[in-house]
Amino acid sequence: MEGVISVFRSKTLQLHTTRSWDFVGLTLDNNKVTPLQLAFGDDIVVGMFDTGIWPESESFWEEPRMKPIPSTWRGECVKGDRFDPKTNCNRKLIGARYYLKGFEEENGPLSMSGNPEYQSPRDFLGHGTHTASTAVGSIVKNASFFGLGLGTARGGAPRARLAVYKICWANEEFNSVCSEIDILAAFDDALHDGVHIISASFGPRPPMLPLFETSAGIGSFHAMQLGITVAFSAGNEGPDPSLVTNVAPWSISVAASSVDRMFRTQILVDNSLSIMGESFLPTEIKGKLTDPSMYFEHGVCNSDNYMNESKSAVGKVVVCFSTDGPTLIDQAVAAVKTANASGLIFVEPMTRQTADVEIVPTVYVNFEQGTQIKNYLFESPSLPRVRIIPTKTIIGKSPAPTVADFSSRGPSSLTPDILKPDVTAPGVSILAAWPHDTSPTLSPSDERRVRWNFQSGTSMSCPHVSGVAALIKSAHPRWSPSAIRSALITTAYTRDTTSDSILAGGSMKVADPFDIGAGHINPLKALDPGLVYEMKTSDYILFLCNIGYTQENIHKMVLPCPGVDTSCPKVPKSNTNINYPSITVSNLKSTMTIKRTVRNVGHKKNTIYFASIVKPDGVEVFIWPRALIFSWFNEENSYYVTLKPLKKSQGRYDFGEIVWLDGFHKVRSPLVVCVNTTDDSSDSIARTSSSI
Repeated sequence: MEGVISVFRSKTLQLHTTRSWDFVGLTLDNNKVTPLQLAFGDDIVVGMFDTGIWPESESFWEEPRMKPIPSTWRGECVKGDRFDPKTNCNRKLIGARYYLKGFEEENGPLSMSGNPEYQSPRDFLGHGTHTASTAVGSIVKNASFFGLGLGTARGGAPRARLAVYKICWANEEFNSVCSEIDILAAFDDALHDGVHIISASFGPRPPMLPLFETSAGIGSFHAMQLGITVAFSAGNEGPDPSLVTNVAPWSISVAASSVDRMFRTQILVDNSLSIMGESFLPTEIKGKLTDPSMYFEHGVCNSDNYMNESKSAVGKVVVCFSTDGPTLIDQAVAAVKTANASGLIFVEPMTRQTADVEIVPTVYVNFEQGTQIKNYLFESPSLPRVRIIPTKTIIGKSPAPTVADFSSRGPSSLTPDILKPDVTAPGVSILAAWPHDTSPTLSPSDERRVRWNFQSGTSMSCPHVSGVAALIKSAHPRWSPSAIRSALITTAYTRDTTSDSILAGGSMKVADPFDIGAGHINPLKALDPGLVYEMKTSDYILFLCNIGYTQENIHKMVLPCPGVDTSCPKVPKSNTNINYPSITVSNLKSTMTIKRTVRNVGHKKNTIYFASIVKPDGVEVFIWPRALIFSWFNEENSYYVTLKPLKKSQGRYDFGEIVWLDGFHKVRSPLVVCVNTTDDSSDSIARTSSSI
């Protein structure tokens, strides 16, 4: 048909806060100045691509003295099942659409009898309500989950406007289904409607398809061309390497990490053994401590192993080890529920512990603690009495951030010369708004109803970045998506609250750029980064050329615009020279020189930046010039980085950094280098080649 640029098979994708905004420095303490979160955002529209919205939530009420809807807004609120634009939309929630065609083509008609979904922008799964309130939710006092996490909830940009694009739906098993047909349709509408930021907490599971065959790759490229910043979740496939998703260089890929808040829950066994675990337990649990072998074959906490002839586990608290089976937490919860147990103590490595809201009261402990409990149980002549004290919220006592074990890691399997994820942000135990008619666990047997719920995932970290991006865009309305991304990357930090290195969950090691990208977001610094690395459409087209895409492939991705050239050079080059804020060389065989260009966006037109270098192990690094002199606002300067391998190595990544300092700003770029010299002849290290 005329107007069709490309056709590709639609696939199904997955969906990947009271303390978190204080943790990143955006406090509402207004004793001295207007809080940053209230100073900006009125003129910005954030588009949320997710499961819809629960419009009655206080998070989506109008903020006091909110200005009229921006005149540039062209979107609408679409009527549907239990969603009336006249009553559900306002100056806060200014747009709401839903997309069902792709879902129904792949899953059949949405059954309104067997499926509790709403055929409208209204949210059933809760994911979209949670992420939207995290990004731009209005200020709501006394938010909590049964008293836990009590505080003032709000989004990163509470005065920003919200437009909802429901592209993910619950199937009959209550799993989320996001069709690429619906995603691309939502991108088309959002770009026309006039959003400034798009927050997309979904993505494919590896292996990665070519960017020109993905709705996220194409839609976000079009958004970039129109000056719209797109933030994606990095995925929840960690901690194994190379499983990061949403790796296009024109968007932002966000990892997940913790905040300095714990939910400590004390376990007392016979009043003689005390263990401190993690849970969301609002009420006390009493019972008898028991081993799973009493109810499950081979002691494996799995519903398939349940011995039906055994007695009910009512009044029992079962101790399940993740290594028996092995057993996932969802399997253990389902198993003890089948046995009608009163509670679950789940034992897993300390590096993988992430408390969650469960249908059965569950306390998470590490292996050292779990071993103590199990040994006590075995040595007891009878089943010991166990008492689990209600959870207490503890703030500021734990080093943070720590990368979540589930957060997907680099290097990128699709674009190894671009560092992904870009940054990390809060994504563990985030408290945010929740649909009142949906249980906190989505289980039909869970009769609890809440207005706020805890969730963990890169789905939660992504809207943190979207909210900060909205503040930056409001403060700097002319900044491009690349400038906003650069500001977030070059101001990120790599030290925790104890001034030690950030740790990588899933291991005991220090986090590296494949875990956290450039580091943890710093919103206050990102508003004034000093220098930014700019990229244009032509730079991204060159990137696509360099990874081997043909002009036909590229034409499928690019929004037709006057002056856009999709042709490629005859000889492709390395993408190390793409003007990305981070520097990644995935195959350093001999000396090479890389170029970067920065623009002065600081408050001083006359300023001098000096270079500081941390060299990757086994790599000599030279920078020329060592000083960048700026005489005008928005003036650009280039510098060159020469990398020389000094060791024999193969397939090993080493890490360093390049920092530009002017006495006030610290503009930091991660330096990621993989030296591959063992297959070369003895004089290969001395050879020099330039990729310029």
